[in-house]
Amino acid sequence: MSDLYPLALRLDGRLVLVVGGGAVATRRVPALLAAGARVRLVAPELTPALRGLADADRLTWLARPFAEPDLEGVWLVQVAVDDPQAAASVSAAAEQRRIFCVRADDRHAASAWTPAVARHGAVTVAVLAGGSPRRAVAVRDRIANLLATDEDTVPETVKGTVALVGGGPGDPELITVKGRRLLAAADVVVADRLGPGLLLDELRADVELVDVAKLPYGPAAQQEEINRILVERAKAGLFVVRLKGGDPYVFGRGGEEVLACAEAGVPVTVVPGVTSAISVPAAAGIPVTHRRVAHEFTVVSGHIGPDHPDSLVDWQALARLRGTLVILMGLKNLPAIVATLLAHGRDPATPAAVVQEGTTDQQQSLHGTLADLPGLAGQLSPPAIVVVGDVVDVLPGRRAGRRHDPR
Repeated sequence: MSDLYPLALRLDGRLVLVVGGGAVATRRVPALLAAGARVRLVAPELTPALRGLADADRLTWLARPFAEPDLEGVWLVQVAVDDPQAAASVSAAAEQRRIFCVRADDRHAASAWTPAVARHGAVTVAVLAGGSPRRAVAVRDRIANLLATDEDTVPETVKGTVALVGGGPGDPELITVKGRRLLAAADVVVADRLGPGLLLDELRADVELVDVAKLPYGPAAQQEEINRILVERAKAGLFVVRLKGGDPYVFGRGGEEVLACAEAGVPVTVVPGVTSAISVPAAAGIPVTHRRVAHEFTVVSGHIGPDHPDSLVDWQALARLRGTLVILMGLKNLPAIVATLLAHGRDPATPAAVVQEGTTDQQQSLHGTLADLPGLAGQLSPPAIVVVGDVVDVLPGRRAGRRHDPR
């Protein structure tokens, strides 16, 4: 086969025909929609994912086999059927009309190929490997790994801006792809102790690292100093990443930092993170919801006790709920929290657990009942997550103690 001529297509507003409604079409259609294409899909049946797109008017579905008039006005054809005879008839009709056609069943019989693609922000890499999809994917994955930690994949327009990046619950592999890419491009990283510390070892040597856990201020003054650093460095033309544990908006004061930047005229990008409220229980074998067990879960901050005048939590109402209760930052006030829940009707025999340093190699978890919680909490130290509810005991084979990670 002669060499291929690589080309990038501008499909925005142009009509693309997809023939077939199975797994291959399910993979191809989202990328076409993301490119702005108008998709006409011809297939007697659709996968649930494609049916959802059709129901939402994201594409036009013709619920029947392919007919040649379906090619009218089309710029590109994607044949996503495993019937070689049907695929050949579609590609032959496209050939007569001089429309490029991609075939999932036999790429060598097609007039166009789809490459293995990696996307990182504004950078798109397409890999063709002489007709070997396995090799193309392997090369694509290696390039994607390089891009994930390459600051050159982030545009210069980020200079003078701030990114609030949720780093996840502790395991460095749980940061999002976008978060890791922006972290690699940072000129300044403002980090706290709950962020994934191992990622800091990957920073370039010239990156300024501000460890806000070491700032010699009280809580309110410390936040003011963090806000000042973010604004000051960004106004100096630097790209600043505020690396936070969990998600920036789940008890992370991300909103305060966004407001401070907005008041100073500094643009902010917020990158959501994997919140510890869900991921840490999951790492300990506890689903926060489970069919026929819990149809709700509530996440609260326990950093202020139930009787404190500044508390905004309705602990009495929480005691009456039947679902899962997840308490963050609550070890110090746990005896008072438990006493309040029990006093207002929560069953003392309700299963409960405390998970310390979840998702890391230092993870420990202790299980008991709601009444046992103060004693369990006394054996562990922050950061720790408290879970109350029947979900604690719903999965078989859960283990207390140190987490086993097959990595």
